[in-house]
Amino acid sequence: MTWLTIPNLFTALRIFMTPVILYTLANGRFLLSGWIFGFAALTDMLDGTVARRFGGMTKFGAYLDPIADKCLLSGIYIGLAAGHAVPLWLVLLIFGRDLWILSMSAIAFRFTSYRKFDPSHWGKASTFLQIMTAIGVMGARGYDDPILTQICTGMIAGVTLLVFISAGEYTWRGVVWLRAGTDVQQIDLKPAGE
Repeated sequence: MTWLTIPNLFTALRIFMTPVILYTLANGRFLLSGWIFGFAALTDMLDGTVARRFGGMTKFGAYLDPIADKCLLSGIYIGLAAGHAVPLWLVLLIFGRDLWILSMSAIAFRFTSYRKFDPSHWGKASTFLQIMTAIGVMGARGYDDPILTQICTGMIAGVTLLVFISAGEYTWRGVVWLRAGTDVQQIDLKPAGE
């Protein structure tokens, strides 16, 4: 079983931790959730480090790692909404963006020869701000800190903006891929003027 490696076990552990975090958040145990999330983040660092250092990289792990990350972040936001720490519309917006991107990728996969769907800079920024906002909200709720709560309100506005910007960028990429068809590998995906 070549897929059964230490890094892949760390990745699988993140998936198994997701319902625990969701449950604790939904029940208002924000500090405990923050500690569990911190441990999950540690496993994310460890799986990559161990895989690179000791040659434990597998194709299975390359597919499983982003799935584990997305499950964890999605579970956190569902838990935060269930615990009334973030508005439900924010979770629906984040999920809507992810579904839209998956749909665009599926269409590009079906109708073009393009197979490398790298995340964009805006997509990475959106994910990073989602993570930082989740941490901030857990801290603000856990410590009942009004100043941090105000900061988190601004961060939620930033997440909302980046969700729209990154969705727009991925949509533009999808249109370029579809218009280019089989010659998509030759396309420069940077907008004109950059």
